[in-house]
Amino acid sequence: MKYVWEYNNWPDFKWQSERLLESLGKARFCQGRLLNRVRNLNISLTRKAQAEIMIEEAVKTSEIEGEKLARRSVKSSVARHLGLPNAGLTPVDRRIDGLIDVLVDATSNYNNPLSANRLKSWHGALFPTGFSGLRKIRVGKWRGENPMRVVSGSIGREKVHFEASPGDRVNKEMNYFLSWWKKSLHSTEGLLRAGIAHFHFITVHPFEDGNGRIARALTDMALAQDEKLATRFYSLSSKIMEERKDYYKILEHSQKSNGDITEWLLWFLGCFIRAIEKSQNIISNVLAKADFWQYHAQTIINTRQRKVINRLLDAGKGEFKGGLTTRKYVGMTKVSRATAYREISDLVNKKILKQTSGKGRSISYEITDF
Repeated sequence: MKYVWEYNNWPDFKWQSERLLESLGKARFCQGRLLNRVRNLNISLTRKAQAEIMIEEAVKTSEIEGEKLARRSVKSSVARHLGLPNAGLTPVDRRIDGLIDVLVDATSNYNNPLSANRLKSWHGALFPTGFSGLRKIRVGKWRGENPMRVVSGSIGREKVHFEASPGDRVNKEMNYFLSWWKKSLHSTEGLLRAGIAHFHFITVHPFEDGNGRIARALTDMALAQDEKLATRFYSLSSKIMEERKDYYKILEHSQKSNGDITEWLLWFLGCFIRAIEKSQNIISNVLAKADFWQYHAQTIINTRQRKVINRLLDAGKGEFKGGLTTRKYVGMTKVSRATAYREISDLVNKKILKQTSGKGRSISYEITDF
């Protein structure tokens, strides 16, 4: 068994175009339909949709690597980067802020040249303390000569999917990758180029850690270049996280090929389509939230009530599980139980909330249909 980088034709990838045509056509159709829908959003809603996608991207790209980020901390960092209101949000975490820096730079500055220094600065942003967990790593530098194996699974139960190209070749490999990145912009179909870039970078695995996150940022950058659009309205990382087993399976299979990456590109295009389909739900949530506040534009409510309502409106994205109770209201607003009960009752009287279940202290509420 040989890895793809051990063949003489590496990294001269090939693929069977006729097998990709149907998936590529469907991907382009879904992409066009989504972007047409986005064009109908006003500027405010566009930024809110972008924020929701970026939050999802940051949380899931880290979760793929086994790191769970606090969604509210991510939300705070995204709000700051996009200039959205962030009063009352969680203070920013340096690691999270670094990840958002990378995601924003990859897409907002997609026209800027990609260089070794830029990639190394992304790596430095991901690991501001110089450590990955408890392990000190070479931050902002290519990895050393030790073998690099790509694994998944918990400690003690790791599964090795493939071994990356040797460390003493990384500098040469990355020079080739950066040259290909520049030349391919005008010579390779845009969606295929994004898939090739992801596979190529993962195969080289130039850093000691963070390669997956940077590969996905590069994929977003390639897609931004293809669309000539600095904002993302779908999250590939979210779908890759949902399909993580298949992701590692197809990577492992393709790493043991002779350079024909047709199967990888088919999977990538399918994942792209499914990511766009999922994004429709996120954008629908943004629109539904805007419709709600427009409907209740003349309803008088205080700041605490507005905060709680927004959390309930976000319940579909996992930000608020279960119905609203007096205890939860107290926890979110830091008021007395009596005040919480009074303000909830006020929202019920104004037909914003309705009781759903329970009696006494176990009564819960949800948003009334409008």
